[in-house]
Amino acid sequence: MSWEKDIEELRRREALAEQMGGQERVARQKASGKLTVRERVDALLDPGSFHETGKIAGAASYGADNELASFRASPFVIGRGDIGGRPVMVQADDFSVRGGAGDAAIWQKLVFAEQMANEYRMPLIRLVDGTGGGGSVKMLEKDPRTYIPQTPGWEWVVANMASVPVVALALGPCAGLGAGRVAASHYSVMVRGLSQVFVAGPPVAKAIGEDVGKEGLGGAEINGKNGVVDDIVASEAEAFAAARKFLSYLPASIHEQAPRVQNGDPIERRDPTLINVVPRDRRVPYKMRRIVEACVDAGSFFETGRQWGRGLITGFARLDGYSVAVIAGDPMFLGGAWTADVCRKLIKHVDLAQTFHLPVVHLVDCPGFAVGAKHERSGVVKLGVQAMAAVYQARVPWCSIVVRQAFGLAGSAMMNPTRTKMRYCWPSGDWGSLPMEGGIEAAYKRDIEASADPAKRLAEIRAWAEALRSPFRTAEAFYAEEIVDPRDTRPLLCEWAELAQRGAETGPSAFGMRP
Repeated sequence: MSWEKDIEELRRREALAEQMGGQERVARQKASGKLTVRERVDALLDPGSFHETGKIAGAASYGADNELASFRASPFVIGRGDIGGRPVMVQADDFSVRGGAGDAAIWQKLVFAEQMANEYRMPLIRLVDGTGGGGSVKMLEKDPRTYIPQTPGWEWVVANMASVPVVALALGPCAGLGAGRVAASHYSVMVRGLSQVFVAGPPVAKAIGEDVGKEGLGGAEINGKNGVVDDIVASEAEAFAAARKFLSYLPASIHEQAPRVQNGDPIERRDPTLINVVPRDRRVPYKMRRIVEACVDAGSFFETGRQWGRGLITGFARLDGYSVAVIAGDPMFLGGAWTADVCRKLIKHVDLAQTFHLPVVHLVDCPGFAVGAKHERSGVVKLGVQAMAAVYQARVPWCSIVVRQAFGLAGSAMMNPTRTKMRYCWPSGDWGSLPMEGGIEAAYKRDIEASADPAKRLAEIRAWAEALRSPFRTAEAFYAEEIVDPRDTRPLLCEWAELAQRGAETGPSAFGMRP
């Protein structure tokens, strides 16, 4: 009466599933410099923590005796495991089984993983390598008809963007739904030279007259610069490390707070170099990342999206162990002006912080929206007001450090002004509706021309205007809440991070984050 024989059959089928696409195809996968799907899962998760679901799902055939004659595993591995001791859900494509083609997969497994991550409030990690659920022409051999397209489970993809952290690692050519699963995430990574992301591959592009290879169509350099992915790394191991680090800054879901991780960096630490990091000559740029790293917990700054929207630095850090989202203008690129890409980048990062209730630190240096025909053609005005709306909609605790410039509409979007203005201004602060340079000659043209000594009169007007730019004049009227010693920035931010916990909220935001 024992069921031992059935368990033996189960173990036999599990062993067949572990063969993946077979010895030859696995060897081909390894020869191309890629790990197998199961090696990837093991490398990503805490050792021994993976619990697979649907392992024996696949395509089977039976002989006349109704015994299993052949078995091909589904090219889609799903299950749960731990990262840093916290549970996560994983879905991983197996390229060794027909290149991860959708007609070899079982779409219900994808839906199961997305739904379980949502309902059990666990982060979701997608290891994408192939079409990952898309179709192929070969499907017509089995089902000789076309169909009106639908994307089963996409409702869970959308729901997860508003509820649990979603990470996508592109680990090979990702086309169709595979590319969509990469893009529909909070954090995405490509491996240089190993992965490509595109709507359709080179054969389809050739059909419309474009003869281009995989790298030229959707390589890492392309997708890193256009914002399709957030980071580019050199190896699969670096991609797994990046995923683990990203998740360490976020809560498991919108129903929790991000974990506090202290590293012993004193909150009272004052960096003496901050007193002279910003040049007195406003035309000279400086390294904003140097300021970020000096103010946050030592070694905690994790930058994302460095390859695109380069006038804005975004990422995550810790202050006295608390996770915060970081935004900072970068004067090394167009003076920190907001281009269309900067606006897109800002929207994504602010919405992510709002979704997961992360306090925001904004190091402000913004001369306004980028000016010129190129930027007008890119739709900077439309994207600019959308970026402003994202900032104005944010309800999370927010602290701005006005480091230097804050001009015009873009300069005004340093925080939601309907909330308490937690704002500290450095003595290098320079703000207004527009920079005075270039406007003085036009505004005082007649006065200057009528003077007996036009050059002297122009110098007098400039000196007068320069005095008006003093941050102390602004603070006199309480338009600037506090002028602070730059060396005090870290202690002030750490104090604010502690205060921010008093107003911490959890649960759904008023609006869901879109991919």
